[in-house]
Amino acid sequence: MRVFVWLLRAFLFFALFAFALNNRDAVIVHWFFGVDWSAPLVIVVLVAFGIGCACGVLAMVPGRWRRHASASQRQTQAAPPAAHAPTTVVPSDFGPDYPPRVGL
Repeated sequence: MRVFVWLLRAFLFFALFAFALNNRDAVIVHWFFGVDWSAPLVIVVLVAFGIGCACGVLAMVPGRWRRHASASQRQTQAAPPAAHAPTTVVPSDFGPDYPPRVGL
C-alpha cells in the first residue's frame, strides 16, 4: 500500500511539473485602477491557489478558536480539585446492614 501511495504522489508531482512546463507563456493580470501584472501562467495559478488556501484557513480560524475555548472551559469545569485525593468506596462504607460480598 505504501508503494501505491508513493507512486500516486510521484504521478501527481510529474503531472503538475509537466503542467508548469507547458504553461510558461506570459499572461497579464489586470488589477484595479489600470494596474497590470505580467507573469508566467503557472505562477499566476500557483499564487491564486495559495491565496485561496490562505483565505480558507483564515475562514476556519474563528470556529476553531470557539471550539478550543469551549473545550477548555468544559475541561476546567469537569476537572476535580487537585487538593482532594480520589475516594474509594468499600462495602463497609454502606453501613452494617449492607450484605457481605459473596464470590469474586
